[in-house]
Amino acid sequence: MSTLVFTGTRPEIIKMAPIVKELEKRGVEFIYVHTGQHYDYDMSKKFIEELGLPNPHIEFRLENSSPAAQIGEIMIKVEKALESLKRKPRLTLVQGDTNSVLATALTSLRLSMRVGHVEAGLRSYDWRMPEEHNRRMVDHISDYLFAPTELAKRNLEEERVLGQIYVTGNTVIDSLEIYFEKVLEVERIVLEQVKFDEYVLITFHRAENVDDPKNLKNFIEILRRSPIPIVYPLHPRTRRRLEEYGLLTMLNNMSHVQITPPQGYFEFLALLKNSRLVMTDSGGIQEEATHPRIKKPVLVLRSSTERPEAVRAGFARIVDLNPSVVLAELEKVVSHPLELPSESPFGDGRAAERIVSVVEREVT
Repeated sequence: MSTLVFTGTRPEIIKMAPIVKELEKRGVEFIYVHTGQHYDYDMSKKFIEELGLPNPHIEFRLENSSPAAQIGEIMIKVEKALESLKRKPRLTLVQGDTNSVLATALTSLRLSMRVGHVEAGLRSYDWRMPEEHNRRMVDHISDYLFAPTELAKRNLEEERVLGQIYVTGNTVIDSLEIYFEKVLEVERIVLEQVKFDEYVLITFHRAENVDDPKNLKNFIEILRRSPIPIVYPLHPRTRRRLEEYGLLTMLNNMSHVQITPPQGYFEFLALLKNSRLVMTDSGGIQEEATHPRIKKPVLVLRSSTERPEAVRAGFARIVDLNPSVVLAELEKVVSHPLELPSESPFGDGRAAERIVSVVEREVT
């Protein structure tokens, strides 16, 4: 087995799926490891099954939830798992900027394995975000840096990373190309469950937002004053914080807000495809919204983004969490629909092909 493929969270599963499919297509041997950072069924195994990925060859259930303890636990478990293999793989592939990515990349480095970082070079320049710490460190210890855009490549060059840089596009666009027919298959059923003829789709879960009572209260105020109905798949982390800060009852009493459980990949994309726009603090959704078959405006509920390409292309606007600012932008987009580009700034759906070509060349 020449290659290790790691996932730990829902976005990693989605963005690694095209690479796994391409490795299988070309007959490149690999070991699939799932760290269990999103440990419950809805947040991990459901996506592995939906996307038709093989069952992980190695998987863990984590006992720690605090970032430092979680990183340490993953490193220990990954090291033990790799030491048990008869033949040490030559390359580790990680994707993104989670605790799992940092832990597995560091462990691979310590075990003298090469590291390939999928989605390298993203920068928000916001040091409050743990993801910013993670992706910077992983970029600087990676041997192969798969940058999704030319801007990401420039970020890496300016930081003088030591690894080889390849501009590949983003694998999230590949996933949409591969699985879009499945989105259409569930679309009617999904829409039958939506209470409103038109709606804003919302996601909100980042630690710097939901762990801050002021930010969470501002978010609830935005929902309360929204001029258009809202569909809101509620993340488990956000639900816990809403309960902790006494805000969940207020949210439940808003008749124009439909709260749903976390959605499957295809169901969520069906909701996104049929929304008027999306408001989010997620990074991946800023990319998904640019796909030519979705094309939705995005209001980014943060003060920065590591996907400025979406802003420059006209898809996204950074609005932070001041209710007056957010609501003014929401009114503007609803009353004057934007003319959006016909192409995504995040690639042509062939990123996995380019990445696996490098893997084949380097490990065979």
